Amino acid sequence: MAGFDFLNPILNPILNPLLTLVNDPNNPMFGAIIGVFIISTIIAFLITLANKLLVDQDRLQFLQQEMKEYQQEMMAAQKSGDPKKLKEVQKKQEKFMSLQKEMMFNSFKPLIVTMVPILLVFYWLAGNPLVSQFYVQLPTFGYYIFLVPLFQWIATIFYPVGAVTPFATISWLGWYVLVSFAMSMVFRKFLGLKGGGM
Repeated sequence: MAGFDFLNPILNPILNPLLTLVNDPNNPMFGAIIGVFIISTIIAFLITLANKLLVDQDRLQFLQQEMKEYQQEMMAAQKSGDPKKLKEVQKKQEKFMSLQKEMMFNSFKPLIVTMVPILLVFYWLAGNPLVSQFYVQLPTFGYYIFLVPLFQWIATIFYPVGAVTPFATISWLGWYVLVSFAMSMVFRKFLGLKGGGM
């Protein structure tokens, strides 16, 4: 963590206590597992809250509906083979592009606000010895349902010399993603967000 050592005095007092909140003498990594669960849950909540506060959910739903209707219209015109219908739909393409641009901008607002702090926390987590060494044992059923072998295979493409975890386990990053995904769905439901996605 040579490049971002200045983060340690800021993040250590905040995040280290979460990693040692629960101590189990039989499993020294259990505290780190619970700590990453808590950190992941907090980050999922903050991202969901940013979505709630920064994105006009009604407008986003309207834009999604407009785009869906345009795409259906385009498919129907293409299937019909009628040049008049195709020309009519192509005239609407400029409006469609502006709607698509607006929708993308609205979707990226929360990302712009939350990305830097989250990347700093990720960087800190990856460099923390308690976190970088643990793995979570999954039931064999869950291991395959969550497509862990596929993701581990993809990881070996990008990180050929990465840490290998035992069978039916995930590293801290897999655990973070699993918890974050699940908690985001809970928070989205709780906060009444209409669109899908994180």
